[in-house]
Amino acid sequence: MAESMSDVQHRIASTKNTRQITTAMQMVQTSKLNQIQKAAVGYQDYAAKVKAVVMHLAKSHLLDDSSSESQSKQSKKAYLVITSDRGMVGSYNSNVIRETNEFIKAQSGDDEHLILAVGGTGADFYKKRGENVAYEYRGVSDVPTFDEVREIVKTVTSMYDSGVFSELYVCYNHFVNRIVSRFRGEKMLPVDSETLSGDAAEETQEKTLTATYDMEPSEGEVLKVVLPQYSESLVFGAILDAKTAEHASSSNAMKSASDNATDLIADLELRYNRARQAAITTEITEITGGQEALNN
Repeated sequence: MAESMSDVQHRIASTKNTRQITTAMQMVQTSKLNQIQKAAVGYQDYAAKVKAVVMHLAKSHLLDDSSSESQSKQSKKAYLVITSDRGMVGSYNSNVIRETNEFIKAQSGDDEHLILAVGGTGADFYKKRGENVAYEYRGVSDVPTFDEVREIVKTVTSMYDSGVFSELYVCYNHFVNRIVSRFRGEKMLPVDSETLSGDAAEETQEKTLTATYDMEPSEGEVLKVVLPQYSESLVFGAILDAKTAEHASSSNAMKSASDNATDLIADLELRYNRARQAAITTEITEITGGQEALNN
């Protein structure tokens, strides 16, 4: 059954209302993206300073000694998966979960492992699959603060120290730019020299940090203070990075929805105008036919 003109008009009005909503949501997400990018600048400076000290300590192999002492007898890997708590973020969550599953398969295979979920989407997904979700945290703010993330770090490091797992990997989407984000799966615990020199970029940076430090107190005492801060900075950086990618994905999804609504409105208006022209033509034909009938 063909749509009536009133039906088409109703669809046009409804689609315009939807476009107004998606456009407003795009503006909100873009604003949040700008805020979190500004917050990330200050964090990067702090993280670079802490990392410089930790990388210096790594050269003396103190990290390797520390990690070997804290290793649990039971070898089990854990994966900290960062997703969003809500929808309307495009393919953000599905990409993270798909890539994480592949990463877990490559790292653990069919071996027993744990899931630590930051974000309700990931927590719900792995619970439904029957995975061992040992920890979940929901409600990360749009622009996370260091104090907020410290609660997560404290719980995770406590589980590591008590031997719940022996290795921790963090899985999230890394923000590249407003259009592109890429999955990252990084080893976070234990922190050792091998972890720090994981890629060529970090190795290049490490070579520039060759200054000799006079330690007071000893390097071991410094390590006890700096290492927890470094662990906190790693988790906070990953969550901050993931949230940035989430806001970018949401902004892009809302823009795409607005653009699709605009295209649909144009198509509906064209159909409406054609139907209106056809109706006018029909009316003219009927009037002309009626006039001719009267003349005859």
